[in-house]
Amino acid sequence: MQQSFSFWQQTRKRLKKNKGAIFGLLIIFIAVVVSILGYIIAPDGSPNADLQTVEIQAKKPGYTQQFLKIPDRIKSWGGTWIDHLFKGKKNHYKLIPISGYKIKSDSLLINKFIDEDTSVVQYYSIGDLTLNHPENFIAQNIITKKYWLGTDKFGRDILSRLIIGTRVSLAVGLIAVLISLTLGIILGALAGYFKGWVDEVVMWLVNVTWSIPTLLLVFAITMAMGKGFWQIFIAVGLTMWVSVARLVRGQVMAVKELEFIQAAKALGFSNFRIIAKHILPNILGPILVIAASNFATAIIIEAGLSFLGIGVQPPQPSWGLMIKENYNFIITHNPMLALMPGFAIMLLVLAFNLLGNGLRDAVDVKN
Repeated sequence: MQQSFSFWQQTRKRLKKNKGAIFGLLIIFIAVVVSILGYIIAPDGSPNADLQTVEIQAKKPGYTQQFLKIPDRIKSWGGTWIDHLFKGKKNHYKLIPISGYKIKSDSLLINKFIDEDTSVVQYYSIGDLTLNHPENFIAQNIITKKYWLGTDKFGRDILSRLIIGTRVSLAVGLIAVLISLTLGIILGALAGYFKGWVDEVVMWLVNVTWSIPTLLLVFAITMAMGKGFWQIFIAVGLTMWVSVARLVRGQVMAVKELEFIQAAKALGFSNFRIIAKHILPNILGPILVIAASNFATAIIIEAGLSFLGIGVQPPQPSWGLMIKENYNFIITHNPMLALMPGFAIMLLVLAFNLLGNGLRDAVDVKN
């Protein structure tokens, strides 16, 4: 126990000295905080950040637009703060883009924005707009919004969808890693410990699975289960367990021959106890390394599947789906619409790779 504690102390010290790993941890921590508080910090806190204003589609970063805010006459229950945190807050108003307005008696005359050169004159009753509470009418009903990263082809705020999309990438990575670790550790440990026919069956499954191209296998699993948010988690996880199983099998075979394992067998400990209490804790370092690597791989696979249209489905924001929806703008006037989610994918994958490299060096895992 003392040796194990000392080992993890040394590992933590070596990890702290690795600037790349610390940078990766910082990026991952920021991503986790952003994903949890997404609907609170996003400029568009509506469900899926899906507030569409087609008149201002494909605007460049920093675009500013004035709106007329028209409240709903009948407000439905908005849900609890927990609903707002995890699902967003439904807007009880409609936004109309305007290029100017005038107040005439008890009426509001607006120039509804159509495009840069076109507007349409419309009239509204101030009493109707304020629900017969005209105090501070201008401050409450005439608002200005700034789109820091621009808008997509549906007029949605790119920054808000990037923020909410962080949840998808982290969730896919987490669930996929949990599935792959569970299957890989169980099958790899059984194959490495018992050998014989158990090892042959497990390695046959590993070799067959590994012989199929990853994207093709995910395609097949996704088509079998259907498109959707949770289906993509399972599909990605079921394709990543083979690397974990091979690693665990090799590590178990090596540790199994050590003296303390032989002593545990001589004391009459059960096979389950030897594997769970004595072998797996001693190979945790390599498992953490491959978990970080698989996390990065899962993010890339999810983005690729969403880009191809069989991953996360609209209107739920996904970085891969955002690239798909806006990649045509790369060769036109606003390439940032597709490049920004690409940069986000690159940064998060880089963070997990740096963390994986740092863990590898810290636990002294040999390639």
